[in-house]
Amino acid sequence: MKKIGIFYGSTTGTTKKIAHDIARVLGVKEADIHDVASTAPSSSGAYDILVLGSSTWNDGQLQADWYDFIAGLSVLDLRGKDVAVFGCGDETMSDTFCSAVGEIHDRLKETGARFIAPYNVVGYHFEHSAAIPENDVEAEGLLLDEVNHPELTASRIAGWCTLILEAARS
Repeated sequence: MKKIGIFYGSTTGTTKKIAHDIARVLGVKEADIHDVASTAPSSSGAYDILVLGSSTWNDGQLQADWYDFIAGLSVLDLRGKDVAVFGCGDETMSDTFCSAVGEIHDRLKETGARFIAPYNVVGYHFEHSAAIPENDVEAEGLLLDEVNHPELTASRIAGWCTLILEAARS
């Protein structure tokens, strides 16, 4: 089984809570859950699968702690690593819903990492998200709205984590 590390940035605590919920479903130990505010990007080297999470702020930006971490991570050679991205947002921010997921994906495209676990957006209503490639129906990862649809979170996490566990076994 491949080793999984979870890396998140959280301002209000929502993304931290979701990171820990995901860890429980994946069976990831507390020591393998990292707040990017106090973690060096090089610590990603200990893992085969990187689960990366950010909330979306303002006009679609990453959570503030992510900027230094992603700058360091984006210059690493991540060939041989799988990356799964999740994000928290508010669908009433209809033009930027969970766009941080797309930003993480785009900033890491050139690292050689293999992106896993794209996921549907069923149940959410919004106009645009940088997390969804043009002409696609799935997001680059797991999008969650704890503000308007907390009732969808547990089942979406369970379904998404199934995809990650399949990758971990391969």
